[in-house]
Amino acid sequence: MEPFTNLTGRLVAIPKDHIDTDQIIPARFLKTISKAGLGQNLFADWRYDGEGQPVADFPLNQPEYAGARILLAGDNFGCGSSREHAPWALTDYGFRAIISTSFADIFRNNALKNGLLPLIVDDDTHEQLVSLVSEDPTTEITIDLDTQSLILPDGRRVTFPIDAFSKVCLLEGLDQLGYLLKHGPAIEAFEAAHPQRVNTGVRG
Repeated sequence: MEPFTNLTGRLVAIPKDHIDTDQIIPARFLKTISKAGLGQNLFADWRYDGEGQPVADFPLNQPEYAGARILLAGDNFGCGSSREHAPWALTDYGFRAIISTSFADIFRNNALKNGLLPLIVDDDTHEQLVSLVSEDPTTEITIDLDTQSLILPDGRRVTFPIDAFSKVCLLEGLDQLGYLLKHGPAIEAFEAAHPQRVNTGVRG
């Protein structure tokens, strides 16, 4: 995974509450086990009409939001099923972070495992961001993962929570397996110092 340190970029707002994983990536696109190409079907039922043509007023189809790497979502984002395809589709589209007031737990964990930062802010900050993006689609913010800070255009810093393990993995661009492999020499040294006891078959 690409390390996540500082991200400065534009946002696209879809501030609807309770967006579930079937809306993020509909079930009919889950036949693949590959992450590649899922981004083109992100929010497919909102993004395209019955003929497969782009819906003009859907944010991802509006040219002013092209290239945005931060999704500004509504409350309880990612509820529903546990499908990992949801963060796959979001990252394949190009998103590196999602801002909301809360996330479904399973989605949050799946996102972190796939290099996607689910960032929780308070209601007032969320409303401010929605207003800023509505007024000016070119609005940029900065996410500083090291200090766990969201830096707004006016310079205000808003801190956000993240567990220590997930933070290290994102900063270093590692998934859980990569984190274990990184500590391979230490694991081998521990095993060498603590040889497995031979089972003698003697019962106490």
